[in-house]
Amino acid sequence: MTRRLPSAPPLLPGLDYVRPLGSGGFADVFLYQQDMPRRQVAVKVLPAGERDPDLLRMFNVEADVLAHLSAHPAIVTVYQAGISADGRPYIVMEYCPGSLAQRYRIERMPVDEVMAIAVRLAGAVESAHRAGLIHRDIKPSNILITTFGSAVLADFGISSSLLRASDAEVLAMSIPWSAPEVVAEQTGGTVASEVWSLGATVYSLLAGHSPFERREKGQNTRELMRRRIARATFVPIARTDIPDTLQQVLATAMTRDPDRRYRSALAFGEAVRAVQVREGLAPTPIEVPAAEWVAASGSVDFADDTVRGPARSRVQPDGRRRTAPVDATERRREEEDTSLTPPPAGPRLVWPWIVGGIAVVVAVGVAVVLWTGLL
Repeated sequence: MTRRLPSAPPLLPGLDYVRPLGSGGFADVFLYQQDMPRRQVAVKVLPAGERDPDLLRMFNVEADVLAHLSAHPAIVTVYQAGISADGRPYIVMEYCPGSLAQRYRIERMPVDEVMAIAVRLAGAVESAHRAGLIHRDIKPSNILITTFGSAVLADFGISSSLLRASDAEVLAMSIPWSAPEVVAEQTGGTVASEVWSLGATVYSLLAGHSPFERREKGQNTRELMRRRIARATFVPIARTDIPDTLQQVLATAMTRDPDRRYRSALAFGEAVRAVQVREGLAPTPIEVPAAEWVAASGSVDFADDTVRGPARSRVQPDGRRRTAPVDATERRREEEDTSLTPPPAGPRLVWPWIVGGIAVVVAVGVAVVLWTGLL
C-alpha cells in the first residue's frame, strides 16, 4: 500500500508553524509555537478533505478522552481543539520531545527506570478505567517523554467505553502487544486485555523487542505473530539484572487465561511497586483519581462523527487598500478572530477644537478692550 504523503500544516490563530513531527495512518502532527502563553505545542490534524465518519469519530474520541484524563501526570495534556481555516479538525496538545518508540530497540534500558515507567503507566490506565474508558492500543510508541523526562501515555484515538468495548467492532490495532483474546477477535478490549498490554509493553522495554518477536527474517509476519500470541507461552527475558520477582509479575500479567491475570491495572502497578521495595528502591507513586472525580468527569460520546469545534471558515477582508506586500506574521494576525480586545478607534479630529478655542480667546480680548475704552 502506498504511504500517504503528509498534508500541509494548517494556518491556526495564535500559532506559528515550526516543523513537522510525524505522520500516521490517518493524521499528521506538527510542531507550532503558541503566542500566548508562549510555548511549543504539538498539533494533530486530519488531512484536507477527510470526511470518513470512522476517522472523524476516532478524532473526536481522542480529543474528548484526553480532555477527561489529561490532568493525570502520566497522560499527555490536551489544550484545545477546533477547525482550521481550510476545514480540518485539529487538536492542540502538550509537546513531548521524546518517545520510547525506538529507544528500547537500540538501548539497554535500566531496570529501575522501566519499573518506574510501569508504575506510572499503571496509574494512567487505572485512571482511564475508573472513568469508564479503555485505551486499546498500549505499546512503546504511544509512550512519550515530556520536557521534564517523565513518561506519559498518548494516542487515545481508538479508545472505547468499557461498557461498549466487548460489543464494539473488534480491533487489534497493534498485534505484538494485543492480548490473545483480542487477537482471536473474541473481544474489542477489557480490563484484562489492558493488563496484558501493560505487561507486554514493559516486557518490550526490558527485552529490546516485543514478547513474541523473533530475530530470524520472515518470522514476524502478522499471521505468525497471531499464532504465537494465541499460544501465549511466556519466555523469560534474557537479562541477568532483571529480578525473578519482576519476571513473575510479567508472566502473571501475560498469562493466556484472562481470569488469572491481575484484576486491574492498579494491581499490576502495586505488584511492580512491591518488586521495587524488595530491590531496595523507592517505590514510584501510583496516581489514581479520587472517587468523587469519576462522577464529575462526565461521559464521552463514542459515536460522534460530526466536525465540531470553533471554526474559521474564511478570512474577513479589512476594507483597507494595501500599497506594499503583507508579511506572514501580519497576515496571520489579521486572520485571528479569537481576540477579546476591541478594535482601536479611528484618529480623532482635533483642529475644530483648536480653531474654536482661538475664536473664544479673540472674542474675550476684544470685549476687554472695548470695555476699557468706555471707562
